[in-house]
Amino acid sequence: MGQLTDLLGRVQGGDTEARDALFAAAYAELHGLAQGRLRHGGRNTLLDTTGLVHESYLRFARAGELRAEDRRAFFAYASQVMRSVILNSVRERVALKRGGNRQSSEASSPLLSDLPGDEQTVLDVHEALKDLEKADARVAQVAEMRYFGGYSEKEIAETLEITERTVQRDWEKARLILAAALR
Repeated sequence: MGQLTDLLGRVQGGDTEARDALFAAAYAELHGLAQGRLRHGGRNTLLDTTGLVHESYLRFARAGELRAEDRRAFFAYASQVMRSVILNSVRERVALKRGGNRQSSEASSPLLSDLPGDEQTVLDVHEALKDLEKADARVAQVAEMRYFGGYSEKEIAETLEITERTVQRDWEKARLILAAALR
């Protein structure tokens, strides 16, 4: 736990070698996070678990700035990056099915209503989560970590520093709101 926090501090200070060491130290956990995500609904992306972790690392590296001051914030941020990678992968696949080099903004158009369930569901959940974030940011974060991050209730509770019971209530609330939004 302390090693990641120390490395995050060094990354914040501009140490590029610490960034590589951070990902090496966190690789197993990131791999588990990606595996959980792909197991729970991300199967229709063009990525496998290792590909998702590596693409997420490249996004971190390209961004140049890591916005996480501790272990908890790092894995919450990793969940957001994985969500972005999965969404882009789904949008690219949808664009290919719809004729190739279309803009990703077309991927959320009503023309895609006949897509197979998982791809359209990923896009729909993303849009519904954006709306939920406006209404209740913590509930949206719990849903994001659960759906796009593959976190367990215990992991979410530790990451957000709330009780598991609060996570359960927030997840139930998010599921009801998202189900209503997806109808």
